[in-house]
Amino acid sequence: MGLVALVTGGASGLGRATAEKFSHQGVNVVICDLPTSSGATVAKNLGSNCIFSPADVREESDVKNAMEVVKSNFQKLDIVVNCAGISTAFKIYNFLKDRPKHLSDIEKVLQVNTIGTFNVNRLAVEMLANNTPDENDQRGTIINTSGISAFEGIIGQGAFAASCHAIVSMTLPMARDLSSHGIRVCTIAPGFMETELNSTLPEEVVKFISDATPFPKRFGKPEEFVHLVQSIIQNPMLNGEVIRLDGGLRFHL
Repeated sequence: MGLVALVTGGASGLGRATAEKFSHQGVNVVICDLPTSSGATVAKNLGSNCIFSPADVREESDVKNAMEVVKSNFQKLDIVVNCAGISTAFKIYNFLKDRPKHLSDIEKVLQVNTIGTFNVNRLAVEMLANNTPDENDQRGTIINTSGISAFEGIIGQGAFAASCHAIVSMTLPMARDLSSHGIRVCTIAPGFMETELNSTLPEEVVKFISDATPFPKRFGKPEEFVHLVQSIIQNPMLNGEVIRLDGGLRFHL
């Protein structure tokens, strides 16, 4: 049997682009996304080597079920790509209404992005560690998705930036935890990408961000994210590393 990948957030955006590329290359894929997502349709369109497992990455039972779906259908797991996440912008205090932001809104961002990533990784390790080592003594690869907000969050990104930096911070310790078992861990920190999430941004905002990007002066393309995912998988020397994918964008606010 060929490679088997679990892709969270695989119903849309960067996760969907990753799942589609994997599937077209013959990789067996299990897509995890919310039951209300288009995950089932995406999996059906990709064919028999792609299965949808509805899951909220925050929930232990949902992710355990996804691992059982992987095991029962493909008997193993080689690659985990964490793309599930939310990006909600809000300031921590509303001065017009003279009240703080609801704590539940802040908790949701941290739960989905940070706890969700941690939850998937911890439950995937058992299958990854049971693989037969390849020629590089490698058993599996975990790739997390953070964001450049981890390093320079802008106004309204307090919670999102915190969640992104937590993913960055867990990368090296996780790699150290798992390296002796032949499992690598890396994180991609994308800048602004051409996804559904950013499709509603005002034209002037898109222009501002594009102009501020040294090169190329545009948003990143999902296929460029996928190309980096593939490069990480193919290069066994990449481990415990966080890679920015942003065209050199740095905000000077």
